[in-house]
Amino acid sequence: MTSSERTRIELLDFERSAVENWRDRRGRHHDWPVVYLIDNSTQIYVGETTRARVRLGQHLNNPEKSGLRQVRVIIDEEFNKSACLDLESRLIAWLHADTQFTPINRNDGQQNSNYFERESRYQAIFDEVFDRLRTAGYFSRSVPEIENLNLYKLSPFKALNDEQLVAVDRIVEGLFADLETGTPSTSVVQGGPGTGKTIVAIYLLKLLRDIQTATEDPEPEDDGRFNDYFQSGYREMLSRVNIGFIVPQQSLRKTIGKVFKRTPGLNKVQVLSPYTLAGSEEHWDLLIVDETHRLTHRGSGTTRGIFNQRNSQLFGDQAASRTAVDWVITKSDHQVFLIDGDQSVRPADVPSHVIKGLQRRASDAGRYYSLESQMRVSAGDDYLEFAQRLLTEQPVEAKVPPSYDLAFFDDLGAMRAEVLEKEASHGLSRLVAGYAWQWASKGKSGDEAPHDIELDGVSLRWNRTATDWIASDSSIAEVGSVHTVQGYDLNYAGVIIGPDIVWDEESQTIQAVRKNHFDREVRSTKDEEELLEYVRNAYYVLLTRGMLGTYIYVCDPALRERVRKMIDRTRI
Repeated sequence: MTSSERTRIELLDFERSAVENWRDRRGRHHDWPVVYLIDNSTQIYVGETTRARVRLGQHLNNPEKSGLRQVRVIIDEEFNKSACLDLESRLIAWLHADTQFTPINRNDGQQNSNYFERESRYQAIFDEVFDRLRTAGYFSRSVPEIENLNLYKLSPFKALNDEQLVAVDRIVEGLFADLETGTPSTSVVQGGPGTGKTIVAIYLLKLLRDIQTATEDPEPEDDGRFNDYFQSGYREMLSRVNIGFIVPQQSLRKTIGKVFKRTPGLNKVQVLSPYTLAGSEEHWDLLIVDETHRLTHRGSGTTRGIFNQRNSQLFGDQAASRTAVDWVITKSDHQVFLIDGDQSVRPADVPSHVIKGLQRRASDAGRYYSLESQMRVSAGDDYLEFAQRLLTEQPVEAKVPPSYDLAFFDDLGAMRAEVLEKEASHGLSRLVAGYAWQWASKGKSGDEAPHDIELDGVSLRWNRTATDWIASDSSIAEVGSVHTVQGYDLNYAGVIIGPDIVWDEESQTIQAVRKNHFDREVRSTKDEEELLEYVRNAYYVLLTRGMLGTYIYVCDPALRERVRKMIDRTRI
C-alpha cells in the first residue's frame, strides 16, 4: 500500500446531511481513530475521535461552531489513539503560530507523551499530512519556520509534559478550593532553565480564560484532563475572577503581549509590568508572575525613584523593607509565582531570602510545585550541569549526545561564521555575550555607529533594540546580552565569555573582574563573591539558550585553556 493510499484526507461540507451521509470506503468513519479539521475562511477547530461521524454530529449541535463550513478528516490505516492525540496537538499549535487561521480550541489537557514508533513511523506520516494541508492552503510556512516563531514557542496550545500538567492541575484544583472558601493563597512553581515555566503560566492562563468564557458543559465525548472544570458550577465560580499576568522584563513582556493579542481568550488578559501593577487602583483576584526572580527590591537606574514612590504609596512607613513581591501579594488575593533562583542576574533583583521565603510559604500550604525535566536543550540534564559548573572551581566535562553541537572556538570570526551558517540553515542562531564591553553604540544608528566589541579582527555592536531583539531584522549582525535573551529560546547560541570573568592561576580560583564589567548595577556590588555570582549567573543563562547547539569563545587566556579541556570538540 502506498503512502497516499494509507493516508487519506476526506473533504465534506460541515452540514447535517453531508455528515450523516458520509461513508469512508474502508469504514473508517466509525470505530477508527482519526483527526479532523472544521473551518471557515478565518477560524478552525481541530479534534480527534474514534467515532468520526458521531463526533461531527455533536459539533453540529454546538452553537460555538455554527459558523464553520467544511470538514477535513485525516485517516491513516496505522493511526492509533496516541498518534491522533499527538497529531491533533501539533496541528493546533502550528495553526495558531502560522496565523492563516485562528484556532477556537480550548485547553483541555493536551499532553506530550511518548508512544511506540512515534519517531520511526509516525513522524513521516505527520510530515506528509502537513505537506498536504499546506498545499490545501492551511499553512503558509514550513514546520521549521513555524517552530522558530514566538507565536509557536509561547503558544498556549503546546502539549505539556506530565509534570507540567500535574502542576497546572494542582494549581487549578487549589484555586477553586480557595475561591470556594474565600481563602487567600500563594503558589510557587520552581524550575531551572528550559523546564517550561513560562509555558506553564501561559497554558494556565488560557485554561482559566477558556473556563471563564465557556457557555455550555463539555460534549459527551470530550475526555480532556480538565473537562470537569468546564462544568457549570466551576464556570460560575470563575466568571468574575480578574486575572493579570506580570512579566518583569520589558523585552519578554512585549513579546508575550504580541502572542496574547493573537490568541482568543488571552487577548483580554492584561500583561503588566510590576510598576504598572503597583501604580494601578485595580485589585486582582489572581496574579500569575513569570520570572519572579527578576522582580526588584529597589529599582535600578531611572526606575529607582519610581520604585520608592510606588513603595511609599502602598506601604507608607513600612516601605523600606518591602519589595515588588509584596506589591503582587498586596494587590491580589491569589498569586502564582514562577521562579528560578539561579537566574537572578542583577543586585536589584529580589534577594535570595525573599525567594526562599516564598518557597517556604507555598510549601507549608501544600502549594509548591517543582519542574525537573528541562525541555529546551536537547543535550539533556548533563549539559545543564556542565553549564552550571563551567565557570566554577569544580567544572565537569561536557557529556552531550552527538546530535547536540557543542564546540569550543579559538577564533571569534570562525564562531561568527558558524552562527551565520546555522542561521541560514535553521534560523534562530545568534551571538550573545557577557556585559564585558561598554555600549558605545547605544542610541546611535546606521553604519556610523561605533563598534562595541572588537576581537580577532571582528567588529560587532550590541543589540540596537531592547525589546524582542531576537526577532528584529538586525539581530543576526549584533550581539545580545542576558537582558535581551533571558526567557527566550535559540536554536544555536554563540556565547562570548568576556574578560569580566577569569581564571587566577596563583589562587586557583575563578574571579570576576569589576573593571571589565559594564552593567552598572552589577558593577556597583561591593562584595566580590556577590559580584562573581551575578556574572556567573548571567553566563549560565547565555549557555542555556541553545536548543540544538552552543558555541563557546573565551577571552581570558587561562580560562580559555581550562574551558577547552572540558569540551571534546575544538574548532579554530
